Amino acid sequence: MLNTRKAWTVLGGLLVFAGVLCGALSAFQKPFREYPGIEYNDFPLPADWQRTSEFTFARLMYRPRAGGFGFGFGGYSAQTWQQGHSMWTQDYPRADRHFLRAIRRLTRIDSRSVEQPVNLNDDDDVYNWPFLYAVQTGQWDLTDNQAAKLRDFIQRGGFFLCDDFWGRNQWDAFQASMGRVFPEQTASDLANASPIFHTVYDLDNRYQVPGARYMYTGSYEKCANCPAQWRGISDDKGRVIAAMTPNSDIGDSWEYADDPHYEERFSALGIRIGVNYIVYAMTH
Repeated sequence: MLNTRKAWTVLGGLLVFAGVLCGALSAFQKPFREYPGIEYNDFPLPADWQRTSEFTFARLMYRPRAGGFGFGFGGYSAQTWQQGHSMWTQDYPRADRHFLRAIRRLTRIDSRSVEQPVNLNDDDDVYNWPFLYAVQTGQWDLTDNQAAKLRDFIQRGGFFLCDDFWGRNQWDAFQASMGRVFPEQTASDLANASPIFHTVYDLDNRYQVPGARYMYTGSYEKCANCPAQWRGISDDKGRVIAAMTPNSDIGDSWEYADDPHYEERFSALGIRIGVNYIVYAMTH
């Protein structure tokens, strides 16, 4: 066993090394950037958006598939997705920034107050961000190179979460790209006993988290007979490396967490799901 002086010497050396490593990694990160969204173009930046932190919430940019729901909406297309105003910007950036406020309040994670859009085509930038989130993945269309890079990112220890896609048709569209990421694996339902549901909060009692449209339609589902699902892909050691929340809209539960017309119980579960998944990803 190390004596106290030696232990502090080792710890000090590790902290210095970690600081040098983080500094070296940050030199290769893409700077913070914003894009026009399909819902928001002028959402305010937090006052401390430039403060450095240990964790950054990354949002995946992707090309939408031709013929998908909403294709061509607002003037975007498969050719302009890299400039924003595309399906990957659903809920962005309001949902991300609300959720990051919750991360700061509910955990001890030193999180940046703003998100990071990540383009898999940007050299090795994705490897700088350990947790990657995507919405509307029933609308995505990854290239083979993007699928290979996403696979490599996950296999190196990155975690991928995707959300807000509904029904069999969108699941099949999601799987068309995810099947190129992991052709040898298929997502399956996560057991209630999975540590991902118990890392911070015990979430045995999960329920469907609806999109904001339920506030004026009264319907929780976006399609008929679409119960909430909690799915994942695990590695050969049983660690969940990619998670999916089909038939729920976790992003809207973050986005509308400050709206009194959106029921608190939905935001409560959506935020807890996000907290558990991030903490699980950082500790398992």
